[in-house]
Amino acid sequence: MASADLRAELDCSICLSLYTDPVSLRCGHDFCRSCIVSALDAQEAAGAYSCPDCRAEYPERPAPEKNRKLGNIVERFLSAETGIFCTYCTRSPVPAVRTCLQCEISLCDDHLTAHNKMADHILTEPTGNFGSKKCSLHKKVLELYCPQDAACVCVFCCLVGEHRGHQVELLDEASEKKKKKLRKYLEELNPQKAEVQRKLQNLQDRQRNLQEKASGKRKKVRKLFMDIKEQLEMAEKKALSEISRQEEKIVSQISDLIKKLEIEEDELSRKMRHVEEMCQVTDPIRLLQEKYSGGDGEDSGGDGEDSGGDGEDTGGDGEDTGGDGEDTGGDGEDTGGDGGEGRSEEDLDEVLISLTLLRSMRDVVTNVTSQLGLHVADILLDEDTANGYVKISEDLKTGTGTEEEQDRPESPGRFLFYPQVLSRCGLSSGRHYWEVEWDQKGECAIGLSYPSIEREGLWSSIICNDKSWCLVISSAVCEACHRLVISPLSADTTCPRIGVFLDYEAGRLSFYQLCDPIRHLHTFTAAFSEPLHVAFFVCDGASVRIIS
Repeated sequence: MASADLRAELDCSICLSLYTDPVSLRCGHDFCRSCIVSALDAQEAAGAYSCPDCRAEYPERPAPEKNRKLGNIVERFLSAETGIFCTYCTRSPVPAVRTCLQCEISLCDDHLTAHNKMADHILTEPTGNFGSKKCSLHKKVLELYCPQDAACVCVFCCLVGEHRGHQVELLDEASEKKKKKLRKYLEELNPQKAEVQRKLQNLQDRQRNLQEKASGKRKKVRKLFMDIKEQLEMAEKKALSEISRQEEKIVSQISDLIKKLEIEEDELSRKMRHVEEMCQVTDPIRLLQEKYSGGDGEDSGGDGEDSGGDGEDTGGDGEDTGGDGEDTGGDGEDTGGDGGEGRSEEDLDEVLISLTLLRSMRDVVTNVTSQLGLHVADILLDEDTANGYVKISEDLKTGTGTEEEQDRPESPGRFLFYPQVLSRCGLSSGRHYWEVEWDQKGECAIGLSYPSIEREGLWSSIICNDKSWCLVISSAVCEACHRLVISPLSADTTCPRIGVFLDYEAGRLSFYQLCDPIRHLHTFTAAFSEPLHVAFFVCDGASVRIIS
């Protein structure tokens, strides 16, 4: 663990490897000499120098100073790591700092000093693999480098071996040349790395911006749906309140009628009981002299005192009158029925309830489109622009290609060559959305066009014009067309409904296939300079309808 911690302290922060020829800046940070030189060279173009670690700035290019102690520590660490110990320290192993290739021994600091006083031998980093440092053929130390064969060689290889006559270099000189090439290559890599880092930073910024935008969109959508839920709850309360209001009013009216009819029923029951009692009387005189509340019967009963015959007749009239009374009661019942049971199913004003709901739902849609910054356009087709072989529906929402020429008056705005039609009004600002539906017969084109488009000739088609942008649909293909550029699209031709979105100021026209899920088909971008009219191209019996 301690060895790993020490290793981390001995790594250069630029190359992330053990220090090689370590040097220090005035701020106290250490680097490999080659690493810091390359870093300062890269900073030279900007004219500002700084420490790669602490970012300490220097007015002039700093001069790195050799850090001998750190170099010794690295050497000792390497010796300890590789397990190379001093050949002479046999009682207590001491890590070697150098290896003598001639003598094939490894030396600690003390023995190295004594060794250097005795001979001027070639010393290398501590190693136990002497074979890689000596010529395999002559068993001599590799002291030279042959650029022609790119091989390290000994003196005998140059004198009598296969490298005889070749231009050779000392290892140190060849090593410096290679380092110089590597530094140059490193300088070439630095701009490439900087460019990659720039692109990486741009992508990271783009990713972060997209995530922030998506997060903001999520918040807006959640708020929008909270508002919709509140509006739906209010709409529900309004509808239920209207039903309750009508119910309360009608129930109150029916209750009043019920009370009146109950009173009338009680009165009739009383009269009926009295008449039944009189019908049980056996004494004629008593019967004729008995008075009862029978309408005209009371008066008639009074007349009966003068003439018994007349009394009987009058009594008969009284019965008839009583019968009239019953009829009157019957009328009362009919009236009660008309005021109650007869109209009870029709008294709720279902149209008013439906209109209350419809208005509330319309307010919800209006609020949603307002918050989304969209205007749902109400688009009508202009018959004065329709080609003679395009039939326009009465509501001006549908255009259909037909083989029979329509009888229309001449118009300067009418398409004469292709089965096309424009909308009445143009869109010259704002964000708009509408939907169209194709009947999946023949071929059609759906798009937008400037009103200045030609009305006759080959170049009057909205499919190949620089004044129109459209989507061409048939059972076989779906293509985006502008000018003479046709872009094949991957679309489900069995999904007939298309959503169209226009952001005039942003110069964006987008088409969406309204299947599940909704799919983006194509987006045109342009700097619009005229009002844009909805344009249809319908042939082979195709029909396209604007959905309100």
